[in-house]
Amino acid sequence: MNKHQTLDKVLGIQYPVIVAPMFLISNVAMIKAALDAGVTAAFPALNYRTDQELRDAIAEIKEHSDKPFGVNLIVNKSNPKYKSQLKTLIELKVDYIITSLGSPKDVIEQAHTVGAKVFCDVIDLKFAKKVEELGADGIIAVNNRAGGHCGNLSPADLLKELRENCSIPIISAGGVANSEDINNAISMGAAGVQVGTIFIACEEAPISQDYKQAMVDYGEKDIILSTKISGTAITVINTPYVQQVGTKKNFLEWLLKKNKWLKKYVKMIIMFRGMKKIEKAALGATYQNVWVAGPAIESVKSIRPLKEIIGDLVKGL
Repeated sequence: MNKHQTLDKVLGIQYPVIVAPMFLISNVAMIKAALDAGVTAAFPALNYRTDQELRDAIAEIKEHSDKPFGVNLIVNKSNPKYKSQLKTLIELKVDYIITSLGSPKDVIEQAHTVGAKVFCDVIDLKFAKKVEELGADGIIAVNNRAGGHCGNLSPADLLKELRENCSIPIISAGGVANSEDINNAISMGAAGVQVGTIFIACEEAPISQDYKQAMVDYGEKDIILSTKISGTAITVINTPYVQQVGTKKNFLEWLLKKNKWLKKYVKMIIMFRGMKKIEKAALGATYQNVWVAGPAIESVKSIRPLKEIIGDLVKGL
């Protein structure tokens, strides 16, 4: 695939934008609204607890629109549903799959048999080259301004490194809030962008009003990086609860993760506990508010329909 081809041409959409797959947040209503607004969107397979719920979600979106949408798949051992979810996505022929946290080899091989594309999350050149060699159709370049599990490099540095060394399309993920950000990314070699944070407070999102209001009330200065929540670096709003528990792993967590025999299991337990805490905070009232967001929170000024947010985002493209 031509590295210079923009995402709108690759997927046959109006604007080179993916509404990011967000844990607990992305749902059918958001995907449908995004497709109607001229962009594409994806949701995490893990947002649906059963295979039937996943199938029903895909069917409802396909019935609503023939525009392309995707599903995000966690491809390592922390996702026990990985194999069954992949089987369903291939059977139902989703337009593209976004892979995270592991080798996309099986996904790429199987997706290509049904004409589906595979875009792979990467945070550095090393992994980008690996997925390119495996046959990925594009790279999701997760930079240090992404919400949730972010990368280490700035958008400019990561794009430069990937652009100079990779020959497949690069989709910049992190820190995008308006058309100027999109144009900047494309001028630096991106084929398009993946955008998440500015959509968290959309009316369609199935999260609590407290979480949505926090997106309005807090700003970029309130976004911090925590390794305490899920065991790996994740960006969250610096609420009083987050301040209370701290952002660094405690000694026991650090010690267990250093033990090669226990490391894998401890990592899974810490991540599971952290994700459960995030889920509780996102979906209901709790004093343990762990709300995930990125620096683009600065641009969120009100709770609005997703279509309206997209309209402002692509204005000027």
